Amino acid sequence: MTTSDSRITGSRSERPPPHVEPALIAALGRGEEGAFETLIQRHHTALIRLARVWVRDASAAEEVVQETWLAVVQGIHAFQGRSSLQSWIFRILANKAKRRGTRESRSHPFSAYDIGIDQEDSPGISPDHFFPHGHEWAGHWSHPLADEESCPERHMLADELGGFILRKIDELPAPYRGVILLHDFHGLNTEETCTILGISANNQRVILHRARTRLRVALEPYLKGNDHAASSG
Repeated sequence: MTTSDSRITGSRSERPPPHVEPALIAALGRGEEGAFETLIQRHHTALIRLARVWVRDASAAEEVVQETWLAVVQGIHAFQGRSSLQSWIFRILANKAKRRGTRESRSHPFSAYDIGIDQEDSPGISPDHFFPHGHEWAGHWSHPLADEESCPERHMLADELGGFILRKIDELPAPYRGVILLHDFHGLNTEETCTILGISANNQRVILHRARTRLRVALEPYLKGNDHAASSG
C-alpha cells in the first residue's frame, strides 16, 4: 500500500486502474469466460459480506450472490458506465438482498437510523486521519495502515490488521457494517454508498461516524504508532 492509498487493507473488492475497467467490460460483453472469472475472483467474497447486511445467514447470502452473478451475466450489455462496474454490481446485489430480507420478514436495517450525529456519546477517530473536503479521496483514510512496499513483515502486518478489522466490522450492527464496508473498505463515494443502501447523505454521514467510532479503540493505537514512525522516518 502506498501513501496515497486511503482505504483499509484486507480482502476487499477493489476497483481496477481506470485503463483496465473498459477492457474488462469489453471482454465481459464478448462473453469471455476469463473475464467473468476475474470478476468473480475480485468481488465474490465482498458480495457475500455485503449481502449479510440484509439476509440472515451465510447460505442465504450465497444464494443472493449467485443470483447477482446471473444478473450481471444477463445484464452486462445494458451497463452504460454511468458508475463504476464495482458500484453497479454492488447495487444489483443490494437490490436482491433487500428483497430476500423482506421475504425473510427482516426489517429494513437502515429504517431506525435517523438520529442526529450529536447524539453519539463517544468520540470518533480524529479528523486528521481522513482526507479533507475537496481532496480526490475526501472522507477516506489519509494514513496507510502499513507501508507494504517497505518490507515483507509490514506487508504481513497490513494483511493481518486488515483481517482483524474485517472481523470487527462483521460484529457491527447491519447499518454500520453496510456503510463502512462500501465507503471505507471498498472506496465508494458518498453518492454511490447512499444509492446502494437507499439512505440520505446525512444518514450516511451519521452512520459512518458511528461505525468509525466503534472501530476507534482497535485502530487508534496502530494509527498513532504509524504516525510516529512516519514523523521520525
